[in-house]
Amino acid sequence: MTKTNADFWFDPACPFAWITSRWILEVEQVRDVSVTWHIMSLAYLNQDKDIDDGYREFLTTAWQPVRVLMAAEQKFGKEVLLPLYTAMGNRIHLEKQDKDRAMIESALAEAGLPVELADAMDDSSYDDAIATSHHLGMDQVGNEVGTPTIAFEGHAFFGPVISKAPRGEDAGRMWDAFVTLSAFEHFSELKRSREHDLDFS
Repeated sequence: MTKTNADFWFDPACPFAWITSRWILEVEQVRDVSVTWHIMSLAYLNQDKDIDDGYREFLTTAWQPVRVLMAAEQKFGKEVLLPLYTAMGNRIHLEKQDKDRAMIESALAEAGLPVELADAMDDSSYDDAIATSHHLGMDQVGNEVGTPTIAFEGHAFFGPVISKAPRGEDAGRMWDAFVTLSAFEHFSELKRSREHDLDFS
């Protein structure tokens, strides 16, 4: 059986992308799937949109981790994105740390990367490369979506948005359903209101 290559776009600040990323890591263990990780930016996505003040405030610290991820990718390659994303995500979503330099330096150290890469957090020269990576994913799925975005075998979708990551074979069955729905050319959306709080366990 041929391995399926899936591309996953994430912003480390997004809790929904975080949970979905933990799901697809489970999928890699139970299905013949290999994931390539890509950066997108919620700050870039929403910079010209009419959003509420609370979300605008949230985005003021969203550029910094993404810039550091891009700096790491440019220096060491895409293979460093997942360990750095995981280190950042654990701190942001599980430990509720601020998206500041201390968090970023700690995440870099855990990922085995030079802490000096934290200098990129306030360096807007990385923003063009971030935009390029962002559009590589977002242009496949349209304007009114964000992260998580997954592309595979010529299909790309925003989501799945889940409140808790299934594990083991449950993760595999959800992937199977995702693949089945994606095969229908005219399928675009399946949605309901969220009924559960986000569960990062």
